[in-house]
Amino acid sequence: MEKIVVNGGRELHGEVRISGAKNAAVAIIPAAILSDGVCRIENIPNIQDVNLIAEILQQMGAQVKRIDKSTLEIDPRGIREPVATYDLVRHMRASSYLLGALLGKFNRAEVALPGGCDFGVRPIDQHLKGFAVLGARHNVESGMIKVRADKLVGGHVYLDVVSVGATVNIMLAAAKAEGRTIIENAAKEPHIVDLANFLNSMGADVRGAGTDVIKVNGVSRLNGTTYSIIPDQIEAGTYMAAVACAGGNVLLQNVIPKHLESITAKLREMGVIIEEYDDSIRVIRRDRLRRCNVKTMPHPGFPTDMQPQIAAILTMADGTSIVNEAVWDNRFRYVEELRRMGAVISVDGKLAVIEGVDQLEGAPVKATDLRAGAAMIVAALGAKGTTTIEDIRHIQRGYEDVVDKFASIGADIRLVYTKEPNSVTAG
Repeated sequence: MEKIVVNGGRELHGEVRISGAKNAAVAIIPAAILSDGVCRIENIPNIQDVNLIAEILQQMGAQVKRIDKSTLEIDPRGIREPVATYDLVRHMRASSYLLGALLGKFNRAEVALPGGCDFGVRPIDQHLKGFAVLGARHNVESGMIKVRADKLVGGHVYLDVVSVGATVNIMLAAAKAEGRTIIENAAKEPHIVDLANFLNSMGADVRGAGTDVIKVNGVSRLNGTTYSIIPDQIEAGTYMAAVACAGGNVLLQNVIPKHLESITAKLREMGVIIEEYDDSIRVIRRDRLRRCNVKTMPHPGFPTDMQPQIAAILTMADGTSIVNEAVWDNRFRYVEELRRMGAVISVDGKLAVIEGVDQLEGAPVKATDLRAGAAMIVAALGAKGTTTIEDIRHIQRGYEDVVDKFASIGADIRLVYTKEPNSVTAG
């Protein structure tokens, strides 16, 4: 069993390079299924979720070749059956994107109900609503979602709620559908724009990505392409949060500052100095942090994937802060872990009230999900003493070389291997 051990209380200094965006990669790799040629995808993060989705494509018949640490070549022409079983998809939520890609390519798809982080109910009803508008029928048998269409024809989809997953899946299914598909109330996240750009580089006709109305004019054929994925805004935000919590001066390279605006705004409100350049930002924290209130919202609002990390910082800010989780249910499960470290937090539904303390203390904790695990590292870096983090498989799903990267900017952090069973429990 692997654990991360952090000896906190050391400022962070130096430079760190941000990897490609996880959320873009896990949409773009399935999108390669739609191609009639070889897709070379660059700036891929070397993380478990990417390795898993690539393995799924490979086991379905695609040829997947890793050119180097951050480059994949995918030839999907060997895929004959549009079926992804539970054994393949059970570890990741983004496997649902296989539905749209396979439906768009074969007019049918069978994909097991996906796994990934558990934030309460995460339905795919909006995905299926979009497929139905395009002419697809669906049913669920033995844990498999089956969708099928005689042919896909464009239509007008209004999403009842802003959904990144539904927006992605409908874009994928519509790319080769007959006619025009209009998606209203679409998600506007940077990785939605990145997916649209990838599809267009293959010859698709997707317009309006980044706004709440996306129009997809179906084409009959998509070609191979070479494409580089955008930097990961959430990885960048996590390192920004770490500097804010531990103090120091760190330059983050390979970022798009505009994608970080909502995070930057909150950190500045807390007293963190942030200097923006063309493709890098410098984060400096010298003085004690000030309280602030945070509400998660769909892009361009404050991202839900940064909520646990910002909460970790606020545990040691002056005054009382309120965090309102307006996107997912059940995303405060990590709070009990921060309490182990001395945080004073009360939770009522989707609201967390955080009373800042002078100092967190190191303790044994666990990663309850991907971003909660990142929050444990952030808190541990600012805490006094030693923190041991278990269940780090969650962290490894979404952060490339996280231990080495933090060590390179001065963190006292290491990966350890033990034979003991998990000893940390919730409650």
